[in-house]
Amino acid sequence: MIPSPESFSLLALAAELAPRPGYNATLLPGIRILRSDTILEDVPVLYRPGAVFVLQGTKQGFLNGEVYRYDADHYLAVSVPVPFRMASQASPARPLLAIYFDFDLQLAAEIVTTLDGQIGHDEKVQARSLVSSRMMPSITGALQRLLHALHHPQELAILGPGLLRELHYRVLIGPQGCSLMAALRRNDTTDRIVQSLSLIRERYNEGLSVSELAATVGMSVPSYHAGFKSLTGNTPIQYIKALRLHEARLMIARRKGAIAAIAAEVGYASPAQFSRDFKRHFRRSPSEETRWMREHLGDPMWDRNENLAPEASRKRPHLKNGQD
Repeated sequence: MIPSPESFSLLALAAELAPRPGYNATLLPGIRILRSDTILEDVPVLYRPGAVFVLQGTKQGFLNGEVYRYDADHYLAVSVPVPFRMASQASPARPLLAIYFDFDLQLAAEIVTTLDGQIGHDEKVQARSLVSSRMMPSITGALQRLLHALHHPQELAILGPGLLRELHYRVLIGPQGCSLMAALRRNDTTDRIVQSLSLIRERYNEGLSVSELAATVGMSVPSYHAGFKSLTGNTPIQYIKALRLHEARLMIARRKGAIAAIAAEVGYASPAQFSRDFKRHFRRSPSEETRWMREHLGDPMWDRNENLAPEASRKRPHLKNGQD
């Protein structure tokens, strides 16, 4: 007989699923668990859409002058891929344990459409790329049931899809879920900026200009620049540079080629400029950063938890009910 989820603590369930430092894969591709016993300061990250639930230790995100706290009492939700800086507190005695949950954007869109049909929505709510919200008992319960199922393959096979659907729903109706849904709903300016993010993802290694990006989505340069900065906390040029550097970082860690070749592949004409930008962004040379990643994040062949993953670059599904 399988014990009930309530008989296990959330922290104990997560700890068993994350025996190694760095990111630990689970039986669900969209769920990973991070274990870290190191204090980290000013680390550049680029999260995919989803949520991060810190069960022990603390994390803080810094973007455009705002601080986003995610710890045992708060979780971080991400509506669009966005680069920001991160710090975390942990120790060998109390390692940081965090669940990384990736949105299924098609499923999230379906839930938003259903909620709009049930309760409507406020058109004035501003879309946000990052939100830090208080943990709710309903989310804690959903996580506990999900982690419990991850320990029991038979239970996971039957209940897994429903548990993931519930977790999507709980996050989207959370304390700041309206700002997340506004980004997923993709109305007007937000829709155009998200389209632009997809284009950048597809062509980040080309010589994209702000005027070209604005024209592609039918916006003036000033309006595009303002809308982009409002949603992502970055200018378009800052965003493209960060994406290039994060992609290069992963290629280098995976030993995909010489530094000069990787620099060219991500869009740099000058290897020297690439090296300068890389060290300015990550505070380490490429070889130093590779060693740091192996020490703190684990095997670089893990699916890109701190970087933008292929799933995050897929074009978002348009919602129904005239919101296309």
